[in-house]
Amino acid sequence: MRRRVGLKSAALAIWAALAFGGLTSGALAQTARPEPAPAHADRTPAPTEEAPTAAPAQKGIAGQAIDRVKQAAKQAGDILTRVPCLPPKGGSKSMGSLPHVARKLVNGEPVVIVAFGSSSTQGYGSSSPAHNYPNRLAERLRRQYPTAEITVINSGKGGEDAPEMMARLKTTVLDAKPDLVIWQVGTNAILRNLDPAETGKLVEEGIAAIQAAGADIVLVDPQYAPRVNERAESAGKMIAALGRLAELRRVGIFPRFEVMKEWHERQALPFDSFVIADGLHMNDWGYACFAQLLADDIIRSVGQIKLGVTVPADIRAYRPM
Repeated sequence: MRRRVGLKSAALAIWAALAFGGLTSGALAQTARPEPAPAHADRTPAPTEEAPTAAPAQKGIAGQAIDRVKQAAKQAGDILTRVPCLPPKGGSKSMGSLPHVARKLVNGEPVVIVAFGSSSTQGYGSSSPAHNYPNRLAERLRRQYPTAEITVINSGKGGEDAPEMMARLKTTVLDAKPDLVIWQVGTNAILRNLDPAETGKLVEEGIAAIQAAGADIVLVDPQYAPRVNERAESAGKMIAALGRLAELRRVGIFPRFEVMKEWHERQALPFDSFVIADGLHMNDWGYACFAQLLADDIIRSVGQIKLGVTVPADIRAYRPM
């Protein structure tokens, strides 16, 4: 009986620390549990400068749990301090204005963002749910708009691409009544040798349904990583197809492939500084930088709406901060 009470106290302590300790808030509660690691994947957490401080022997289970949460929060804050997150220096197309979500933020109305995708949305490769990109995005936006009620729902499911995502579009995206949908798609289609044209048709159907629901959309194309680069021809076709589709439907696109390519080729970051050992999924730093750049574009869109400016997605370009 005493052990049950101790375990219950630990659970309550973890909940309290997560709710009030600065790691995350509502978005973490909605984050899907990462899929089981495939046999070939290295799930070892990204190295950190400090090992977690050992809890004194006299501390109970609850005290040790709180210490671990505090240490994780400190490490999360250190991620981009150790290696700065720099935006591309120009030439990469971006998402343009997001009038629906921007106007709601300007007016102080609650905002719901759905991160829709597969394992890199779900957070595979991150050392904890707090370090996946939807939760890092939520943190960045809440710091920028401290009085706003911002909910970021993680609707990522490992192993999926457009066919499986379309099957759950209504229940996991549209039923949440989002103001913005960030749709990461195409990587698993490349790995499965699926026809980019067929993927494009399904994504276009999804875009039409999301637009009909009144939400803004940002597509996120495949990542620049060794496993994707092994299929360079297929990857090029998929990225081009998604770019044409975004331009046709006048929706935003975050050029993840170009952004990550710049990390490696222009900023001279080795792959293992932003991709885990499976050669496909991002690590804590990769997710954090991705989330920061994405949030910065959303923030710029809000600034444009305040000025009465609406910028089409097909003429936006990143600029150095």
